[in-house]
Amino acid sequence: MQDFFKNILNYPKYLIVVVIGLFTFALQPLLPFLKSPITAIALVSAAISSFIGLHFILKAMLNTP
Repeated sequence: MQDFFKNILNYPKYLIVVVIGLFTFALQPLLPFLKSPITAIALVSAAISSFIGLHFILKAMLNTP
């Protein structure tokens, strides 16, 4: 029974590793674009705009002030 709880306590660590791996895999193709300053600015501004848009969409969906 102790092995079961020991295994359950490892799941948050596995989750963090999987999430970091997914972000690394998703962002790897975008790294060459960061070498040029103009594309880097465009990429960063697109990411910020996406997060702001997602914020407003979720805020409207959840009907929060």
